[in-house]
Amino acid sequence: MKVLAENKRAFHNYEILERFNAGISLLGQEVKSIRTRGVGLAGSYVIIRQNEVFWVGAKISPYQPKNAPPDYNPERSRKLLLKKSEIKYLIGKSRQRGLTLLPLKVYTKGSKIKLEIGLAKGRRKVDKRERIKKREFERKRKILLKTRGRMA
Repeated sequence: MKVLAENKRAFHNYEILERFNAGISLLGQEVKSIRTRGVGLAGSYVIIRQNEVFWVGAKISPYQPKNAPPDYNPERSRKLLLKKSEIKYLIGKSRQRGLTLLPLKVYTKGSKIKLEIGLAKGRRKVDKRERIKKREFERKRKILLKTRGRMA
């Protein structure tokens, strides 16, 4: 599994409750572009319309800009491929207050390109600060342990 793009901002701003793997309905040139790291997850999100799941706002730049079709839209909505049971589950969960669907990673699985989506709950500012403090404390603690180990 090779990760092609990751939404690090989502991990900071949201608490990921569950993860799902979905296939993506793409054009041929979009596949080539994604494989050469031509995808941006910033600002993209996942919505459910009429029992279908769509990835909206992802920017996939054209593989060869001069050869791209004149009507190519890099930010078009792309259909996600999930099982019916997963879609029904997500419909129920996304209607709950405070839960949202976010794209987390774009990766390859064999020759296929997949999108990992997460069912997430937004973090408050206080929670983000606490998390940063804990991370800094752990970082300093590891450095201190390494320097003490060298002295002994």
